[in-house]
Amino acid sequence: MKLFDLSGKLAVITGSSRGIGRAMAEAMADHGARVVISSRKQDACDSVAAAINAAHGPGTATAIAASISSKEALQDLVNRTRAEVGEIDILVCNAASNPYYGPMSGISDDQFRKVLDNNVLSNHWLIQMCLPGMIARRDGAIIVVSSIGGLRGSATLGAYTISKAADMQLVRSLAVEVGQHNISVNAIAPGLIRTDFAKALWDNPEAQAHYNSSHPMRRIGEAGEVAGAGVFLASPGGRYVNGQTIVVDGGSTI
Repeated sequence: MKLFDLSGKLAVITGSSRGIGRAMAEAMADHGARVVISSRKQDACDSVAAAINAAHGPGTATAIAASISSKEALQDLVNRTRAEVGEIDILVCNAASNPYYGPMSGISDDQFRKVLDNNVLSNHWLIQMCLPGMIARRDGAIIVVSSIGGLRGSATLGAYTISKAADMQLVRSLAVEVGQHNISVNAIAPGLIRTDFAKALWDNPEAQAHYNSSHPMRRIGEAGEVAGAGVFLASPGGRYVNGQTIVVDGGSTI
């Protein structure tokens, strides 16, 4: 057995047309998995799937767009994956929203609900849709991409950090529920990573210089540096890791 071999496995990864999700899809394909690329826009999904297929051969990647804000769209994602590609072995809930930056006193109810709906409830929906098949086959790996924001306070990302802390508890509770079926449920908590999603936090030379000066590794992370944790948790090498949150932040939380 090769510890990180994903041959024969099928992974569905939300928010995989860019950033951490794309890096994770590419890394899983590198290790033998077939991947379903999913985000809101079909053309963006098609582009990433085409690039992966060019590198690994036709059929490695399939593009199926879906909005995480729609339960019906997520069910369609699962149904189409099963019908067109196969049973889902690995689920990565990576897509998230953060429509507000500022103190909690300024966030609207609608903005708060959107954060909780897209970052917690949608993960719950998608996981519940995938679990029956995994339970029937007694095999599965579920990964939720959380954030180190869920481990500490923030004066400007309050609702987002609340949602990311909830994701960590979601995996703990689910791990207790479904571990008996040989299914692992874990979270990854990235630090500041150079992605479009986090651009407001790093796309400023002065802010980046300040961050780098106090960071143990003196730099922000790259999306590909988070992908390895996903491969590990999805592979035989990570089989006995369950209910955990793996921090991938270069040491910023220490």
